[in-house]
Amino acid sequence: MRDLGTLEAAVMQRLWAWDREVTVRKVVEDLERERDIAYTTVMTVMDNLHRKGLVRRTKVGRAFRYAAVETREAHTAALLEDVLGGANDRTATLLRFIDNLEPAEQAELRRLLDADEGPRS
Repeated sequence: MRDLGTLEAAVMQRLWAWDREVTVRKVVEDLERERDIAYTTVMTVMDNLHRKGLVRRTKVGRAFRYAAVETREAHTAALLEDVLGGANDRTATLLRFIDNLEPAEQAELRRLLDADEGPRS
């Protein structure tokens, strides 16, 4: 898995926030609040995201509706796993990451690790 480009990330942020199937037109209208952007540009980005397996699409009439395949949290966790997979010393990398967390985040992580919550999806 690789990180997202700027426009891909902007599209995915919307899909994650909306958490439902949307048309390219809906994404274009929302993006136009921040910048001028062509419909075809957004359509290409969404098709690329589909090709990469990050979004699913459903044909409705002549158009497609798009939705994120996984949650933002699952995507971020996969990116972290990729980073850790490339580390020479996975444990040292994890420790460095934890050292950079805020104390409240470290406490929450400790609480979650100590909890007997079973597998998470």
